Order: sequence, then C-alpha cells, then structure tokens
Amino acid sequence: MAEKDKKAFVLRISPSLLKEIETWAADEFRSTNGQIEFLLTQALKSRKKGKSKEE
Repeated sequence: MAEKDKKAFVLRISPSLLKEIETWAADEFRSTNGQIEFLLTQALKSRKKGKSKEE
C-alpha cells in the first residue's frame, strides 16, 4: 500500500495501553503507528483463518 493511500484518523486509547504498544513497537524497531497497523493486520488475518475453518 502506498503511503498516499493511507487514511489518518483519531484513535482514543488509554495511556497505559498506549505505553505498552510504544514499548512493544520499540522492541520490534517499529513506530507506534506501524505497530498498531501490524497488530490490526495480524488480527484480521487470524480472523479470516478462523472463519474459513468454521465454514
């Protein structure tokens, strides 16, 4: 996905959860935004795999 194809939006998140994600992102050499995008992508892939097994 090209950078220009990304859409910005406001995310409300607890300070403690944000801190955990920031720490995790730093451990994996990603930006906080990159880590959130990575986690969402993984969750969607996992969800799709789960749905295909149920069918």
